[in-house]
Amino acid sequence: MKQSVKIIVSGGGTGGHIYPAVSIANEIKKRYANADILFVGAKGRMEMEKVPKEGYPIKGLWITGVERKLTLKNLLFPFKLISSVWKAFWIVKKFKPQIVIGTGGFASGPTLFVAAKMGIKTLVQEQNSYPGITNKLLSKITNKICVAYDGLGQFFPTDKIIKTGNPVRQDLLDISSKREEALAFFKLDPSKKTVLVLGGSLGAREVNKLIASQLELFQKRDVQLIWQAGSLYIDQYEKYNQHPGVQVHAFLNKMDLSFAAADLVISRAGAGSISELCIVGKPVLFIPSPNVAEDHQTKNAMAVVKHHAALLLPEKEKEQFEKVFGDLLDDQQLQVQLSENIKKLALPNATKLIVDEIEKLIRVN
Repeated sequence: MKQSVKIIVSGGGTGGHIYPAVSIANEIKKRYANADILFVGAKGRMEMEKVPKEGYPIKGLWITGVERKLTLKNLLFPFKLISSVWKAFWIVKKFKPQIVIGTGGFASGPTLFVAAKMGIKTLVQEQNSYPGITNKLLSKITNKICVAYDGLGQFFPTDKIIKTGNPVRQDLLDISSKREEALAFFKLDPSKKTVLVLGGSLGAREVNKLIASQLELFQKRDVQLIWQAGSLYIDQYEKYNQHPGVQVHAFLNKMDLSFAAADLVISRAGAGSISELCIVGKPVLFIPSPNVAEDHQTKNAMAVVKHHAALLLPEKEKEQFEKVFGDLLDDQQLQVQLSENIKKLALPNATKLIVDEIEKLIRVN
């Protein structure tokens, strides 16, 4: 029996930061049954609700990001930062972790900063092909940086980089055997093509507007739809459940069955979503959000598209959707090519590799 460990995990703001954090914590628990794991998040963000549901305690910092325009929130930022660094110091000092892990998000900056300054080992898990400013700054003081894409040496010290991939749901590793179960679960017609639309856990306004405008096209092409509209937009779009072959969901709890049922996927290009799409190997059309920091979703998507493993439709060119989607739907050879190529980019053992690096840093036998 391995001895116990004390670990702080900090990350959140979006599901893309929370899910990797929880996956890493779960893998640590598999290896150390008595592991003492504490999460640190940002007050008012979704991690404060999601993490306790996964069975882990969490403490919140009074921290937010900086907006691009002059707002009251920006004027408060220096005070929030000082408050968060001070609170993070006392959390770390009291908890006495052997290592602090950051998966991105507002809270990870102050938490990893104070841990590194206190001489505690730190590890950053960067999900994107283009890192945010927090992880760029932390890279100067952290011990290791686990990444999912090549080419991040231009942003991080190369001697700290380990390519591991992003954590993915383990139930996605073999969805081919779940096709019949998935069709029954969603009550789908097996003779029709199924399109899965993913806009992230909160939803994507422009993607939702686009899909709503194309319902006649889907019906004309005899396509059925599993549409994740997101928790922010479900009230606005659930009325489309009345359309033939259309299912609108706030959130998809059975992602393995969602992917198993899908013939084609239309998706935003968050790092976590891309990692999962590589695992499941479905033909995908990315519509990246242009409103995220450094336009990193477009960069994420391009890292796949350059391998001829997906298609990309910029949001500003959405009037081309009917042609792009129609061409993909009609071209079986292209679907097979995209499917085969995206599978080659999969890194299914990411979570285990990340925890291997954590163990090396804390040297627990």
